[in-house]
Amino acid sequence: MKQKSLSLVFLFVTLIHSGISYAQDSSTVFKAKIAIFAPLYLDSAYDATGNYKFGSSLPRTIIPGLEFYEGVQLALDSLAGEKAPLDIFVFDTRASGKTLKQQLEEARSDSVQLIIAYVSTVTELQHMAFSSQEMKVPFINVNLPNDGGVYDNPYLVLLNATLRTHVETIYRYIQKYYPLDDLIVFRKKGQFEDLIHSYFDEAGKSTLGVPLKLKYVNLADSFSLNQLTSALDSNRHSLCISGSLDENFSKRMAQQLATVSSQYPLTLMGMPTFENIASVFTGTEYKGLEVIYSTSYYNPRTDTVSKKIINWFNIKMFSQPGDMAMRGYEATWRFINLLLRFKKDIAANISRNEFSLFRELDIQPVLNKKNLSLDYFENKKLFFIKMQNGLIKEVN
Repeated sequence: MKQKSLSLVFLFVTLIHSGISYAQDSSTVFKAKIAIFAPLYLDSAYDATGNYKFGSSLPRTIIPGLEFYEGVQLALDSLAGEKAPLDIFVFDTRASGKTLKQQLEEARSDSVQLIIAYVSTVTELQHMAFSSQEMKVPFINVNLPNDGGVYDNPYLVLLNATLRTHVETIYRYIQKYYPLDDLIVFRKKGQFEDLIHSYFDEAGKSTLGVPLKLKYVNLADSFSLNQLTSALDSNRHSLCISGSLDENFSKRMAQQLATVSSQYPLTLMGMPTFENIASVFTGTEYKGLEVIYSTSYYNPRTDTVSKKIINWFNIKMFSQPGDMAMRGYEATWRFINLLLRFKKDIAANISRNEFSLFRELDIQPVLNKKNLSLDYFENKKLFFIKMQNGLIKEVN
């Protein structure tokens, strides 16, 4: 991790001293103008005397946005190699001298035709969505799995599926592969837990198949193993569903279920936050436990482009690219190519897949249930990942 931090620092300092704009001259009539938004924290990296404040490391809050920008820049370099006519405007959403609203107004004055962003908060999403709608340009939200309460906005595109989409897709997955299991939803008190419960209920009411018989077990944060096993049957396979987004709650459940997985045939189904803690399931304390969770992003990194990116990071950065670097590359390559091909008609062609990389996307319109108007677009494609005894693989 130390070498990774040093590599990121090098890129960070390069950004500070080289500026964060990218442009290519071209005689082509149409020139694509793209705004990139990311939390880079450039202004806070130096003290009043101009010295870099963090030594040979970076604060954890800086790394995701910087990795995202790494991927964006690599994709821009690839596009420049193909002589794509581009004007790129990069905005640091943590800049001290300008508010996000001022940056968005600057993007408007630059007549940008596409916004690609790493979004940190719901408020940021709302501001960007409102501005993109006013400008009538697509806004690609690469990472935040939240619609922010936005509606009636055909320019907002979510690449990370919302919680509702995850729960609906998990429901169908269970119907297909575990309909005869004991289906036990372990949950705790909480707003998101209630949302998960309601989404499961809605999925059951709207399904065309036989509704699932879900059994809900309410637990406190300090629940015991006996409270889990009392809901299990040693003579039947149980699908234990973590009905919470709380990562500590889920890890505690997984640890305790692993201790009895040889006595009770079971599988643990997780919510999308399991992606954040997936690495812990390779530990010996989880031996024997089968864990499955849904995710919007899965890249086995076996394709040609992924290998080239990995090779570049190995040679130039002495590190491996993080998922946010790969996502930054993917979104930049895909949607800028769509802009170059369809120009002013990109919004009407945002779901096309000619320029897919790494994973399949299924960008679908999300309709308002009351009036059937288009609220936004969302990537509905989810992958299911199975982990057991240190092995990780995609499952259908």
